[in-house]
Amino acid sequence: MSNQDLVVVHQAEQHRFVVNTQGVEAVLEYHLADQDIDFHRTFVPPILRGQGIAEKLVRTGLAWAKSEGFNINTSCSYVVKFLH
Repeated sequence: MSNQDLVVVHQAEQHRFVVNTQGVEAVLEYHLADQDIDFHRTFVPPILRGQGIAEKLVRTGLAWAKSEGFNINTSCSYVVKFLH
C-alpha cells in the first residue's frame, strides 16, 4: 500500500489524527486552548515506520489547523520540522 492510499482520519473528539493500517494505528495528537493548538505527540508503530505516514499525519493536521485559523504551536520535535 502506498502512502497516497492511506486515509488520515480526524478524530476531533479525541484531539487526534489517525491512520489505521495493517492492524495498527499511527497518531498525531494535539491540545486546543481557545485559538491555540499544540501538536504534542506523533507516534508511528515500528511496523509502519519509513513509509511517510508521520509526514502525512503532520501535513494533514497542519493544513486543518491553518484552515481553522488556529495559532499553531508544537511541543513535538517531529512537527517542528514542518513549521519553517
